[in-house]
Amino acid sequence: MTSPAVLITGATRGIGRAVADELAADHHLLLGGRDQAALEQLAATYPSAEPFAAELTDAPALERAVSGLELPHGLAGVVHSAGILVSGRIEQLSAEEWTQSFAINVVAVAELTRLLLPALRTARGTVVTINSGSGFTAGVGGGAYSASKFALRALSDSLRAEEREHGVRVTSLHPGRVATDMQRQLRAFEGGEFRAEDYLEPATVAATVGLALRLPAEASLDTLSVRPR
Repeated sequence: MTSPAVLITGATRGIGRAVADELAADHHLLLGGRDQAALEQLAATYPSAEPFAAELTDAPALERAVSGLELPHGLAGVVHSAGILVSGRIEQLSAEEWTQSFAINVVAVAELTRLLLPALRTARGTVVTINSGSGFTAGVGGGAYSASKFALRALSDSLRAEEREHGVRVTSLHPGRVATDMQRQLRAFEGGEFRAEDYLEPATVAATVGLALRLPAEASLDTLSVRPR
């Protein structure tokens, strides 16, 4: 029996890598990232996996990469884990920084999903967007990141409504602070200490992704917040 295929962006580290670990036993993994060699090395560690090397913000290159996929049974899921943290007060941020935040956190998600919709519809698959608590609230220095995550939540909500008739589910997952390199970057910006024990483990977030993908077909996990206790 063929394992259902799922594409994971940002698969080489952090939450994306944890999602790959979570799904490896019962899925064929399409490991997304920019470094072909690193992706091939990672793919070799899983029972069934292959690299999906693409620059997500390069629309023509992304389209070529998707067109090269062989998905005879469609795509059971796509997990949008790749993202960027842009921090700074409004008075400090440049137009380029705002554009970069939205290009990676929103536009790339929309474009990759658009390209994958035929395969997702074939398999009646599930789209999981890794959002953030910042997709609900914004604070000092978090304007660009939160704005992109608010937009990602809107994208997820619209996609869910549009694709329901095609049997495609959409889960907007909002973790609290997670012990990843991005969290180290944020704590450095805030001038605080990084203490991994204060945050969620990436594997915990990945377990909720697994839940969304493995739910019976009649159920949809639409929006979920997962936070440290």
